[in-house]
Amino acid sequence: MTERRDFIKKSVLGTAGLTIAGMGLSSKSYASIIGSNERINLAVIGIRGQGRGHINKWCTLKDNRNVRLKTICDVDEQFFPERSKIVLDETGVKPLTEWDMRKVFDDKEIDAVSFATPNHWHALGTIWACQAGKHVYVEKPCSHNIFEGRKMIEAARKYNVRVQVGFQNRSIDNVVEAIKFLHDGGIGDVYMARGLCIKPRDSFGIAKDNMPPATLHYDRWLGPAPYRRYNEKMAHYNWHWFWDTGNGDTGNQGPHQFDIARWGLNKNEHPVSVYSTGGIYGIDPDECAQETPNTQSSLFKYSDGKMLEFETRGRYSNDESSLGIRIGNMFYGTEGYMEIEGGTWKAFRKREKEPFKSSETVVEKQIDSAYLAAPGGTEHYANFIDAIRSGNSSDLHCDIREGFYSTALPLLANISYRLGRELKFMSDYEKFANDPEADTMLTRRYRKPYVVPDEV
Repeated sequence: MTERRDFIKKSVLGTAGLTIAGMGLSSKSYASIIGSNERINLAVIGIRGQGRGHINKWCTLKDNRNVRLKTICDVDEQFFPERSKIVLDETGVKPLTEWDMRKVFDDKEIDAVSFATPNHWHALGTIWACQAGKHVYVEKPCSHNIFEGRKMIEAARKYNVRVQVGFQNRSIDNVVEAIKFLHDGGIGDVYMARGLCIKPRDSFGIAKDNMPPATLHYDRWLGPAPYRRYNEKMAHYNWHWFWDTGNGDTGNQGPHQFDIARWGLNKNEHPVSVYSTGGIYGIDPDECAQETPNTQSSLFKYSDGKMLEFETRGRYSNDESSLGIRIGNMFYGTEGYMEIEGGTWKAFRKREKEPFKSSETVVEKQIDSAYLAAPGGTEHYANFIDAIRSGNSSDLHCDIREGFYSTALPLLANISYRLGRELKFMSDYEKFANDPEADTMLTRRYRKPYVVPDEV
């Protein structure tokens, strides 16, 4: 059990109690921490798709972490009845509903919010929440561009709130174990990491522009993105495949595996170069409006020469490695290699065919109410609540700074892809070397009043 697992156990209220002295806090200073002695009230912003997952996770933590899901918020009101029923059935309390996130931020009872909005809303929504003194759990990728990610870090620090990024692998014991194995030299010096996203997707078709449904507050849905007429093929979920609102599958599923790759390489910095190429294959462009590539290969290099490879395959494909990886990672070291998919991993020594080290067999065990070990990321949400109570961002498994460095990788890859050339990146300045055209793509032209400010 790792140190941070011990922290989770110690920081829960209720039957387990809380070891105040072990945290170095007096009774008076502990009482001043938001939510330390009372229920934590939450709101979920963006309740379709992944937002439903957020709702389920917070409901699961109702008793274990004394959490109340007070409000659900979405710019499309058609989802309110079904999602409200989920909360009512799981908790016995019907949530408030709101389409305007700013009214959620105005609610003094709300301690924290979780964002499962389209990518282009992650940064501005998070910054507004920080400015209102709310703690934030934000989905991956944490930002739509590099500039936004840096501003999110600044906002979290300025307003002294906890901001957790939804890289749930950071809270899975077997993944933590695998990364520790790498960092301890299990396969020697790790010189290359590889990430895979093999998700075959068919064409979603085309449609003519038309009027948005009466339930959708379309101007608010667009938010920071440039104005365009409503098109049903560019809205719910399909927003992933358009540059103004999404980042393609490299920036959709990809961030999870980018995070594991960077984590395994132990790189707390940006790469110094990136080259990404690909295209849209197997889909007739006259029959699908998609802009982002469905097939993309990206190569990054760090200052010490270590490499990170990433491959997105959106058409028919084999899997890779002895684990049959489709969504996962591989690491290559001077003494062997390691494969990891989900919570399963194997390490091979040199040319040997059988693994010499692997994840332990998962066995069912009794867990007391102080510690919730549930698959699918619930631990990650619980860790966010624990960090709110401790008042320390260092207790987060994926603080916004950590999440930003992993998010930056697919964002940089997409800039290289769109420009069609290798790019040199200056990590200290977060700018490209002598490339003003590429620099313009580190941010965007914001549509007023939905502007991510220079000063947060």
